[in-house]
Amino acid sequence: MRPGDEGALDLLLRGRIEVEGRLVDASNATLFCAIGLDGVSAQCVYKPVRGERPLWDFPDGTLAGREVAAYLVSEAAGFGLVPPTVLRPGPFGPGMVQLWVETREDDDLVDIVPVDRVPPGWRSVLRAHDRFGDPAVLVHADHPQVRLMAAFDAVVNNADRKGGHVLHATGGGVYGVDHGICLHADDKLRTVLWGWLGERLPQDAVEALRRLRSGLDGALGGQLHEHLTRAEVRALAERVDKLLAAGVFPEPSAKWPSIPWPAF
Repeated sequence: MRPGDEGALDLLLRGRIEVEGRLVDASNATLFCAIGLDGVSAQCVYKPVRGERPLWDFPDGTLAGREVAAYLVSEAAGFGLVPPTVLRPGPFGPGMVQLWVETREDDDLVDIVPVDRVPPGWRSVLRAHDRFGDPAVLVHADHPQVRLMAAFDAVVNNADRKGGHVLHATGGGVYGVDHGICLHADDKLRTVLWGWLGERLPQDAVEALRRLRSGLDGALGGQLHEHLTRAEVRALAERVDKLLAAGVFPEPSAKWPSIPWPAF
């Protein structure tokens, strides 16, 4: 099953979850699972609330709900960048359940490469040194869906857009995952997708932002209040208004680290 397939949300909400393994590189408990319902099966990621690591700046037990809120924002805007995501009971209690995305092998959209091997047309973000001390550069593809993801991250105030969170699906789509530390009321944008900073937002991003702003005044606002505080929903609307008024991709803040560490 792929993210856009009909019935994906129903499968995630009502399917039987069987834990098959754990993604050990994740900061919080992240379980790889099979899920099945009425003869339909798929793989999913299950993150139980009880497995969330406490953070100094995000309230305890809220990360799963923020993942769902990020999905709701993506869908309301028409970005289509977050795999179907729900909050439901699971084998280890309530948690976030998200459809697994199969990715292309050796076809990353974010990379660290030697300075003389930047792929043609890619955007350079940061020059540094690799683990051997050789000059290297953090780059990402100049891909239209990655560009939309940069706008989406600015809207949801993503504090942790690592390179490994940008997935190039086997079906050709681009998806972002791991949105647990998003949608804070304070500015916390940290991302590897700075390649368009200061450039004009593309028309599809502007149209998505307008749809999102309209939704926030309607049903979407009520849905988000199930997962976020009123101050956080209000800050989301303010970020949308600010982006639409500026019409350009934002620049990093001098008050907050601009790139997550590690970057992948």
